[in-house]
Amino acid sequence: MDKAKSPLPPLPAVRAFEAAARLGSFSRAAEELAMTQAAVSYQIKLLEDRAGQPLFRRLPRGVVPTAAGKALQLQVGEALDMVRRGWAEVRGGGGQELVISAIASFAAFILGPRLGLFQVAHPGITTRVEVNHRYVDLEAGEASVAIRVGHGSWPGLAADLLFRSSYTPLLTPALMETYGPITQPEDLLRVPLVDAADPAWEMWFRAAGVDYVPQAERHSLGTQVLEVQAALAGHGACLLTPAYASGMIASGALVQPFDQVTEDDISVWLAYPEARRADPAVAAFRNWLLAEVADFDSN
Repeated sequence: MDKAKSPLPPLPAVRAFEAAARLGSFSRAAEELAMTQAAVSYQIKLLEDRAGQPLFRRLPRGVVPTAAGKALQLQVGEALDMVRRGWAEVRGGGGQELVISAIASFAAFILGPRLGLFQVAHPGITTRVEVNHRYVDLEAGEASVAIRVGHGSWPGLAADLLFRSSYTPLLTPALMETYGPITQPEDLLRVPLVDAADPAWEMWFRAAGVDYVPQAERHSLGTQVLEVQAALAGHGACLLTPAYASGMIASGALVQPFDQVTEDDISVWLAYPEARRADPAVAAFRNWLLAEVADFDSN
């Protein structure tokens, strides 16, 4: 005789719980599920009665899973992901969605020019890039994977090093000619600098053995995406991560006048939930991206 299986909790209650845990709000969960907030609250209460303990801490603004709720959230999230993948296979022949949360610079300089290659190699995986500088909650399913800057240690997440955060000056050939000859690092002091008050300029000059007095802040673009656009427009030299600049250097749009590269104490990482390491879409993207960044060192 087959051993009796443990009974499942009510599936509507599970869906309500997963949405509320992921969104941190009963009202937002109700909006997503096209239910009333009262209906979501009822389903959560039903699940808590079955569990024999609270699954959320009710706060003045939102809810937070308890320890038991967090444990259940992880398992339920994985189970619903499996159901979604299975349903996608039934409906569309194996399609999967991979949501990539990425910082703007990585999205613009790495994913933008290359992601089409991944899509050609994996036509069954639908990709969506979300540019976001905050840390999205990967375990709650806000994204499948994330490109993060930091030290590579995040609870519950696996992280693969992509490259060290570093920077070097770049400028257009026309600007090189206008302010040239530029043969020594101190020659850059004659050139307008994009975001000249950025402390990274002082660090680069100091590493190159040049005294640099930071200029008073007048204009700050705040992201390498905008800084490189200013440099391409001929407004000055910018600091850019070499991995981001390879295409523009190869095309001749920008020139790297010196080999001096200053490294920061943080790096760029691919992060994903440890529990989803074997997910086919996550594994395929991880293997592809690590191969892509390995080419940076060989070129």
